[in-house]
Amino acid sequence: MSQKLILVLNCGSSSLKGAVLDNNSGEVLLSCLAEKLNLPDAYITFKVNGEKHKVDLSAKPDHTGAVEALMEELKAHGLDSRIGAIGHRVVSGGELYSESILVDDEVIAGIEKCIPLAPLHNPAHLLGLRAAQSIFKGLPNVVVFDTAFHQTMPEHAYKYAIPQEYYEKYGLRRYGAHGTSYRFVADETARFLGKDKKDLRMVIAHLGNGASITAVANGESRDTSMGLTPLEGLVMGTRSGDIDPSVFGFLAENANMTIAQITEMLNKKSGLLGISGLSNDCRTIEEEAAKGHKGAKLALDMFIYRLAKYIGSMAVAAGGLDALVFTGGIGENSDIIRERVISYLGFLGLNIDQEANLKARFGNAGVITTAGSKAVAVVIPTNEELMIAHDTARLSGL
Repeated sequence: MSQKLILVLNCGSSSLKGAVLDNNSGEVLLSCLAEKLNLPDAYITFKVNGEKHKVDLSAKPDHTGAVEALMEELKAHGLDSRIGAIGHRVVSGGELYSESILVDDEVIAGIEKCIPLAPLHNPAHLLGLRAAQSIFKGLPNVVVFDTAFHQTMPEHAYKYAIPQEYYEKYGLRRYGAHGTSYRFVADETARFLGKDKKDLRMVIAHLGNGASITAVANGESRDTSMGLTPLEGLVMGTRSGDIDPSVFGFLAENANMTIAQITEMLNKKSGLLGISGLSNDCRTIEEEAAKGHKGAKLALDMFIYRLAKYIGSMAVAAGGLDALVFTGGIGENSDIIRERVISYLGFLGLNIDQEANLKARFGNAGVITTAGSKAVAVVIPTNEELMIAHDTARLSGL
């Protein structure tokens, strides 16, 4: 019998990402991205053997339509019968889930219960989950939560300094995100450095359009920068990160904005985009800053400064620093940002190795600090899909 494959699904409110993986080798046999879901011009792009092609979804432009199109594509390549289980990324499992779990009715109810904690994401994950259950009949489904890894944070790290009744009644606390990536990268860093992860005090920066940072000690999350929602913490592509909460009252009074408008501005119009007035894409920001664009330069300066400050504070949470790890699209590819961040961190014993820093890009892992550094900085590419596939295979008994 041929090795069963794992289908990994990651549903956003208007998108669906999918990948078919061989759990043993980590090889991706097929991947897809559905975009503009619930709009008349919805479509899905498939990639097989390096070849891409687009399929129009206008006849059924929702998550179910996307999963049906995926099923047709799998049939066309003779892969449909080889799928053994389906793994789903779910953003928030709140305090209900501290690890991945096999899906049943109770788990679906649990994900529904966590909707207030991830109002944009969890409803979309549920749509994807139900579509998978109806189209891939009888196959086990496993959910992997972004928040699960952070359930080891101590109370003094996850609680907010507010009256405790809001925590008791509404679960108002810090949950963090990107946990699946952190779990993968913590393991991978230890393997790469030839150390036991329990002996490594790590600060891991997951930098993409959404960016966060986590302190890992004894292989566990001790603190992280994202909070109740992914808005807290670092400067991001379109999110403000940390900001005085009185901004809500100030803008309501002075700019006549509603809570919903302010929340949207902080989530979708701020960060690199808001500061630069140009773009939320880090590559564009770096290019324009190099040409002297003031807004782009400021956006880069603020992104780097906030990140360096957070690394210092996360070293406190980790109990010291053995390894600073960069991952995510920006962390894996921007030698400029890494170099400038490390230039702030000489006091932690980190010094950049220019040549190594340039080499560690485009999927290449590597140590990017000089031999004499007290701690190491290292680039480790993340692979959330593979982590989800591993969990799915394990929990579905493949």
